[in-house]
Amino acid sequence: MKTRSILIAAVLAVLIPVTAFADSGFFLAASVGSAELSEDFDGFDVDVDSTAYRITAGWRFSDYLAVEGGYHNFGDFEQPFNIAGTPTDVSLKADGFTIGGIGSLPLGDRFALFARAGAFFWDGDADINNVTQAKPEDTNLYLGAGARLALSERLSLTADASRYDLDDTSSTVFSVGFELRF
Repeated sequence: MKTRSILIAAVLAVLIPVTAFADSGFFLAASVGSAELSEDFDGFDVDVDSTAYRITAGWRFSDYLAVEGGYHNFGDFEQPFNIAGTPTDVSLKADGFTIGGIGSLPLGDRFALFARAGAFFWDGDADINNVTQAKPEDTNLYLGAGARLALSERLSLTADASRYDLDDTSSTVFSVGFELRF
């Protein structure tokens, strides 16, 4: 009888906090936006934008805390140069997978501010005149902040700015998207 009581108490200790959060559960999110890159790569001063997108899935433990994992593509950063009278095209791209956490601050029933942080596992391509010069890859930090507006009980509109470290450079992405809760 004592073992059964301990087991029931342990199950309740786990289940009560989980069920106390009305907004817990699985979610999917997607966003599209503009990624900027401003850096000097071996004498090539690249200062361009590209269209980026992100797809994530996660678990919301409460109104305040979630974990996420996903895929992020920065698009193609392309910029022409004139080197000694010769047209030269420089193309940089990067994409990869993220895993991290999200902290949210609800400001009413429909609006919340959030911050995200985690690890970005990425690889890239650096081409000059369509010839690969480098294929970097690494794991670096990403940080972001934004806002979420609930359009319904399950669907929210999001807007955020996230900064991704990519070896010795970084890119800031401004995006809008949606989050679907299940």
